[in-house]
Order: sequence, then structure tokens, then C-alpha cells
Amino acid sequence: MKKVLLFTFSLLVCLVSISTEAQSKRKKKKDAQIEVSKPEPKKKEGKIKPYDKVITNDAISDDGLFKTHQVDDKYYFEIPNEYLGKDMLLVSRIAKLPANLGNGYVNAGTKTNTSLVIWERFQDKILIKEKSYNAVADEELPISISVKSNNYEPTLYAFDIAAFSKDSTAIVIDVTKFYSSDVKAISGLPVRLRKTYKVKNLDASRSFINSVKSFPQNIEVVQDMTYNASEPPSFGSTESISLQMNQSMILLPENPMQPRFADERVGWFTMSQIDYGSPELKADTKTYIRKWRMEPKDPEAYARGELVEPVKPIIYYLDPATPENLRKYMKEGVELWQKPFEKAGFKNAIIAKYAPSKEEDPDFSPEDIRYSVIRYVASTTRNAVGPSVSDPRTGEIIESDIIWYHNHLRSYRNRYLLETGAANPSARTLNTSSEDIGEMMKMVIAHEVGHALGLPHNMSASKAYDVESYRDGAFTQKNGIAATIMDYARYNYIAQPGDENIRFIRQIGPYDDYAINWGYRFIPEADSPEKELKKLDAWIIEKAGDPRYVFGKQSSRFDPTSQTEDIGNDALKAGDYALKNLKYVAEHLPEWTSDATNNYEDLEELYGELLGCWNRYINHVLTNVGGVYENLINPNQEGVAYQAVSKELQKASIKWLHKNAFETPNWLVDKDLITNIDYAGYTARLGNIQNRFLSSLLSFDRLGRLLDHETIDVKNYSALEMLQDVRTGIWSEANMTKNVDMYRRNLQRAYIDRMAYLMTEELNPRENKLFSVSQSDIRPLVRGELNVLKRSLINASTRATNTVTKLSL
Repeated sequence: MKKVLLFTFSLLVCLVSISTEAQSKRKKKKDAQIEVSKPEPKKKEGKIKPYDKVITNDAISDDGLFKTHQVDDKYYFEIPNEYLGKDMLLVSRIAKLPANLGNGYVNAGTKTNTSLVIWERFQDKILIKEKSYNAVADEELPISISVKSNNYEPTLYAFDIAAFSKDSTAIVIDVTKFYSSDVKAISGLPVRLRKTYKVKNLDASRSFINSVKSFPQNIEVVQDMTYNASEPPSFGSTESISLQMNQSMILLPENPMQPRFADERVGWFTMSQIDYGSPELKADTKTYIRKWRMEPKDPEAYARGELVEPVKPIIYYLDPATPENLRKYMKEGVELWQKPFEKAGFKNAIIAKYAPSKEEDPDFSPEDIRYSVIRYVASTTRNAVGPSVSDPRTGEIIESDIIWYHNHLRSYRNRYLLETGAANPSARTLNTSSEDIGEMMKMVIAHEVGHALGLPHNMSASKAYDVESYRDGAFTQKNGIAATIMDYARYNYIAQPGDENIRFIRQIGPYDDYAINWGYRFIPEADSPEKELKKLDAWIIEKAGDPRYVFGKQSSRFDPTSQTEDIGNDALKAGDYALKNLKYVAEHLPEWTSDATNNYEDLEELYGELLGCWNRYINHVLTNVGGVYENLINPNQEGVAYQAVSKELQKASIKWLHKNAFETPNWLVDKDLITNIDYAGYTARLGNIQNRFLSSLLSFDRLGRLLDHETIDVKNYSALEMLQDVRTGIWSEANMTKNVDMYRRNLQRAYIDRMAYLMTEELNPRENKLFSVSQSDIRPLVRGELNVLKRSLINASTRATNTVTKLSL
């Protein structure tokens, strides 16, 4: 029985085994059939490809700072490993633009952004990061770790590594998207303009890379960018704004220029860094001047006091678009600065050249950052500017463009006629001689080159000369009309009819020699900025006390010695001469304009600018009231930094203002002028200017300064005295039986409005942190003056004989 059972069990096991084997064979066969029908999986290819797969035989390549390649519609940079982490400057400029962009103040050549950048590898990507030198510390100091951690640089763009060069010394990236997308950091349209023109987005279908060129020290990329915009500045029906942008990638010097510390006593454009490595108990702000690198070719000869050429002179190229009749004046304007550079020991330091032709240099382009260009812009804007690009590490100026707008000479012609026409017969015409126009242009170019060399406006230089000197032919021919060309002192408006051999147009002066020597003289014995300080200070002390070498900030609106468009050391006397001349010009203006042209366009334009001249002359005196002299001195010099204008001068200025600003200027409303300019509105036009004078005089900040001055010295001119002097002058008719004309009545109403403003308004504390109106004496003083005026007017109204006057009082 057991044998039977054992046999049966064995048989069952055998059958199960056979069945299982059969099933297994069927499954394998089925799986085999499935595998045959299923396609082989593709091998996943890496993002980084072999060089030849990316830079094919069809590539158009250019060798330079980086190798650049164009493959079909893609552009590649081949970045050498040695340039990773190197400081570079990314400069964005507008190459072409639509008309009226930015109301005419944006033009071809306008710089829209400058960033210091580095290329950096992160895993399989290359990052372009913006770097800042605003906060620094010596890398050997422990605090440098914190400086880096608390000033982490933003990443502008991340690129996938496309390939490595065949010898693995360079990395290839595709830059097509970076240069054809709306990357805000390099866009030509800032937020302000995007809002103005209601820009929606960049239209990718109409945006592309125009060209990529590589040079030894820079790469130039030209982009065409078209934006969808609801309200474009021109071609409104297209609802589009098209710009051509030039992007420059510049390798900064491997050996940075030794910077020079700034000193506010000598005017320079500056850049600042916060040095956390300072041994002081706080971070140390270091401020350097912005200047070109100027080193002698022959240091030994330079040390002996010989004039030596620089290793690298400053070269400006004239825009090929410049009219031929103006080119020589532009060239001369640039090279006027050779004399000041000779004071610093350099000859041929600055040169102007005509731009090469396509045959001479097919690669020359005004947008190329290697070239400094005087650009001639076809625009109705009346201006000229001198911007520059500098190394943010040291202040070294790398490149600059002088921008001249086509219509700018018209402004100079008009000012020449209005400001010098009384004493200068050659100015009494709309057809100013080419020699005079050329001389004006030469000096404007020289002024803008001064900015490009690093010099800001010096508004004190026009106070260096005595008023009477402007009537002396020999003096003006030698000294011009200001101690520097960097002041806004354009013409000699003081010289009177009959004065002989007068120079009417500005020129380079002694301050320019002084400032260039101070900023550019090479000091071989000083191998650090700190070691230069003693000598730089000695040069300043040597000139201290001489008004020709004083620097005045343009921002000093309270300082009567630092004003724009003024000349001479006595604003009242200069104003008397200026207004005497302006009255003569006003009388003859129709004769010199409409009578000659048989139309009134020029008369209307020049009358408007004549009012502007009157406005300037008045304001030069008005600044004396509540004025403060700002003396840029160090503690080791005599005097104080801030000093109130004397009481006598302030009272005399108020008296002068009543006579020349607030008494009705009938010479400005001569019927031969106004009846040929407009059918109405001249009363309001003149009244608005007078109201501005009054509002400026009765301003919170001016009254606040006067209140401060009382606390320093009770003998100073007080706010109460000023308010009393203004009231008695504006309402002088209240004390006599005299009728009041319409202009005076309007002015008196403006006075009431202004006093009400002083009683009810408050200064915005964010705009003025020096003065609190509600906690000052202003409102009690104003209330007292209004009460005195009220009593005076009640009495005056009973004496008035004219109905309108009586109603007004």
C-alpha cells in the first residue's frame, strides 16, 4: 500500500513539474515575442556634447577676447577657463532708436547700463554674475568672509555648458537666448520709459542678434529689439518700439590703476567704497576721483621735469555724421586740454582724430567701447553732454562719448544775441558769423571734454573776477569770463556799449590747469593712494585764499558764490549792468529779428528767452537773501565752513529786488513786442515769473535759515526783518495816494496767497529734515505781518482815488 501511495505521489510531482516547465517555456516564448516587437531603448545623450557637434564646420568664427561662433541662427561664446572669475565690464548702449524716445534726451550712443560682471562655473552651468566693489575688505582679513556673505552678487543669467574646447581649456555656451530675450539689466528701456509708453512685452518674433564681433579686449554684440507698446514715442499706428542695442563686454585691466583719493576742495567726479578692513571703530568710506590712466613713457625724463608723452594718450574720434564745416572746431575743442595736461607734465596727452573710412578700418564702429567718440546726433534737443565709463574698482575712466545735439548751436546763437548784443555789434543778427559760431562750439566741446576727463561743474569760478574787469578788453582777452571753462558762465553780459576789445565767449582758465595737475600729475614716489595725500594737500594749501582756485558745488543752492549762469563778484552791480544791456536788446529785438526775416517766429522765440535772462539775473541777487557761504576748507585752514551773508548785503539785495523784480518792468511789456507775439496771456506770463520770485523769497527753507542765523549772532539779518522789508516794498502804494497797476495788483494778491501758504502748509520731512515749520517762529511772524498789513490797507482804501485800486485794497 505504501508503495502504491509513493508511486502516486511521485507521479503527481512529475506531472506538476512537466506542467510548470511547459508553462515556463510558453512564458519565455511569449516574452521573447514581446521583446522582439518592443523597440530598443535609446541611450540618453548628455547635455554636454562633443565640440564638433556644437561648433560645426559651418560655424562662422571670430577670434578675440573670447572666440565667438555663429552656427545657423545660434551664437556661442567660447570662454577660456583663465577668464572665469575675471572682472569684466558689461556696458549697454543704444545704437539706433525711434524719434522722440525719452523726449529727445535719449539718443544713439546713450549708455543705459554699466555693470561689473564675472563668469563663474557652477556644476554644468556657467553663470554671469554682477559684482560690486561698493563694499570691500582685504582678502587676507577674516572680515572679508562676512563682506562676501552680506553682499552676495545677483546672477544675471545661467547658461548650460554646451561643449568643451578640444583641448579642454575653454567652455562653450549658447548666448542666443541671453542676447535676444528681455533681460532687464541690459535692456535699453528702463521702467520709467516702459510705463510712459505702456510697453507690454518684447516681441521675440521681431527681436534677434544682429552681429557679434570679438576684439582683443572686448566683445561687441548688436541686438535688434522690438517691443509691443500701446503708446510708442513715434510711429504710433505700429504700437511698437524698435531699438538697436550695442552690448560691450570689456576685460578690465589685470593690474588695476592706482586710485587717487578725492578731496572736496578740488572738484572731481568720484566713486566710493566702504572698506570694512579699516582699523577704525567703523567701516571706512574711501572716495576716489574718476580719471584716465596717465603714465609717462619716460619716467626718468618726467622726474626731471621734462614734458613726456603718456603711455596711452586719450583719443577722441569725430563722428562721421559731423557736418564738415564744424569738424575743425570740434577737434580744436578737444585739443584745448593739451595745455592743462602740460601743467601736469604730459605732452600730446589728448588728441582728436577724424574717424577712419571703411577702407582704412572696416571694423571701426562708434559703438565699439574701445573708441571714444564725439557723436553728432540728429535731434531737436538743445544740449551737449560728456558721459564716461569707468572701472568701479579704481575710478579709471575706460571710455567716454561726447554727445552733441544738432540744435544746440541755436541756443548759443540766441544767448549770444541776448546777453552780448548791447555791447557786441557782431551779435545783433540771426545770422551769426561762422567764426563766432565756431568759437562757441569749440568752447562747448571743451566744456564737455572737461566732464569726460572727470571734472564736474565749478560754480564758484565765475566769482573769481571783479565786475569791472569784464569791461576791460585786455583783462577779458587774457582771462576770459571765469577761472574755469567748467562753470556755467557762457558770455560776458556785463561789458557795456563802447567798451573795446572785449572777449564775450568763455575759455579755459587757471583753475583748469590747477585741477588737471592735481588729478593727473604722476607721483612716482607714492606707491599707494595714502602716500599721495600729503602732496595733494600741499598743492591745495598752496592755492588757498586765491579765488581763482576755489571750487563751488553746483548743489549749493543756498550759496550765492556758487550759482549757475552768473559772472562777477558782485551780483547787484553785475545785475545792474546786465539789465541795462537787456533793456537795450529788448528795445532793438524787432529790428534784429522780425524786421530782417519778415515773420515773427524768431521774435517770439527770443522774447521768451529774454524773459529767461531776466529771470536768471534776478535770481542771482535773490540767493543773497538767507544765503550762506559754503567754504570748502579743512580744520587746519583759517575760517569757518559755513558763514551767513552779511545783513547789509541782504538788505541791499531786498531793495534791489523791489526795484528790478517787483516794480512793474514796463520795458518787458512794450507793445511793439507783445502785440506781435500773442493775442493774450502776456499779463499772466509776466505775473507768473514775478510770483516765482516772491515764492522763492518767502520759502520755508529760506526763512528757516534766517531763524538759524539769529541764534548764531543777533546782528545777523533776521526772518522778521526780511518779512517786514518784503511787505513794505510789495505794498508801498498803501502809504501813498497812488494808483496800483494790474501787474502790481496781481503781485499783491500773490503775496496774500503765499503768506496763507506759510500759515497753513508744512514741509515734507522726507524732503527737509533741517527744519520744522510748526515748531518754529514762522507762523507767528507771518500772522503778525498780516495783521500789520490789514491795518495799513484799511487806511489806504479810504485814500485811493482809482476805483480798481480801491476795490483791490
